[in-house]
Amino acid sequence: MNKGSSFPKTNHRQGKTWKIIFVAVRPYLNEAQQIGDSINMFIGEYTHSVDDKKRLSVPAKFRKELGKKAVVTHGLNNCLVIYPMPKWKKIAEKLSNFSEGQSDSRGFRRFMLAGAVEVDVDTIGRVLIPDFLKQYANLKDKVVLTGVYDRVEVWDEAAWKTYKAQMAADADRMAEKLGESGVF
Repeated sequence: MNKGSSFPKTNHRQGKTWKIIFVAVRPYLNEAQQIGDSINMFIGEYTHSVDDKKRLSVPAKFRKELGKKAVVTHGLNNCLVIYPMPKWKKIAEKLSNFSEGQSDSRGFRRFMLAGAVEVDVDTIGRVLIPDFLKQYANLKDKVVLTGVYDRVEVWDEAAWKTYKAQMAADADRMAEKLGESGVF
């Protein structure tokens, strides 16, 4: 196309007139969209059951983003975390860069990596929760799966209700503090 040409440009082919219109959208896309990466986001909360075989059904809205393989590991506040494999690889790499010389770094790396288990998401969207992780999070029959942007947390239902009530009671103070730092 020649510099300085005007839009729309008319092109005559096979006896038909076509208008060629170019739309400049690139400046409006973020970097991930420009290079073709999809932006995955887990949001919402869902109550499910752990069956007798320790399988947990992942909410249908989360299944595509998790893929066929995921990683389940210890979370903070006594929950479990399910990461899509690509996200887990990034987390594991960051953990591997922690200082060997600092006790807190070694301990947290061990906590996350030694507690991690690669799981298959079966054809009907279930994952197997190993006994040691089920015990860590005190998971009983009913659990709550929460979407937290780039991961899924798995909570015992009673523990989630308690935690959620505490966060709701403190939400205004937290928002104000985050506002002071420019986050919210």
